Amino acid sequence: MVFWVISMAMVAVGVYARLMKHAEAAMACLAVDPAILLIVVGILMFFITFCGCIGSLRENICLLQTFSICLTVIFLLQLASGVLGFVFSDKARGKVSEIVNNAIVHYRDDLDLQNLIDFGQKEFSCCGGVSYKDWSQNLYFNCTAHNPSWERCSVPYSCCLQTDDQSVINTMCGQGMQAFNYLEASEFIYTNGCIDKLVNWIHSNLFLLGGVALGLAIPQLVGILLSQVLVNQIRDQIKLLLYNQQHRADLWY
Repeated sequence: MVFWVISMAMVAVGVYARLMKHAEAAMACLAVDPAILLIVVGILMFFITFCGCIGSLRENICLLQTFSICLTVIFLLQLASGVLGFVFSDKARGKVSEIVNNAIVHYRDDLDLQNLIDFGQKEFSCCGGVSYKDWSQNLYFNCTAHNPSWERCSVPYSCCLQTDDQSVINTMCGQGMQAFNYLEASEFIYTNGCIDKLVNWIHSNLFLLGGVALGLAIPQLVGILLSQVLVNQIRDQIKLLLYNQQHRADLWY
């Protein structure tokens, strides 16, 4: 029941966010849209929990098998993505670079995406994908001479060095930083890219990520096991009922 409430809340928040954003960002980057992600995950969670709860209450083998199959598929997809990500780490890194570059291009088109990038750059103390120069891919921050934008050659304020005594955020601190070389720019902004920072963070938190993965896998495996146990019990009860009915019918002859 709790998962039903959570899944419906996720769908409601996702739909609300998507409808509110639609007028503001018609060219939103749907591939990394958190609203779409919330809707899809919420619907999937509701469907799986519905099959599990109703199937166990009504002792419906079809719903229980659907619940078990869905959990098995999700578990295998998680396992396959982890193995493939480890084996093909170079290709995974290239895919991450593609996603980051696409996000940089759509930075001003989607408010949620913009907040996500700003949060990541401040959290990891980085700027851009590989370096701060990557922001030239954005239409507004492009550093070419014919760019009429007032943000030409700039970077977002989230790239700027943070100080503890800073009470007011200077959103103009990244103005013209792409025109500086690495040494000059490093006095005002983070010059290292976020991809390397993310990779280093993953390497330094492997045990934490492994614990999270294990924490997600154990409930799935337990759900698969319990659903199969219940299915076998229901089938045994059906066989016993049929046997008793047949045995009673034989007594009449």
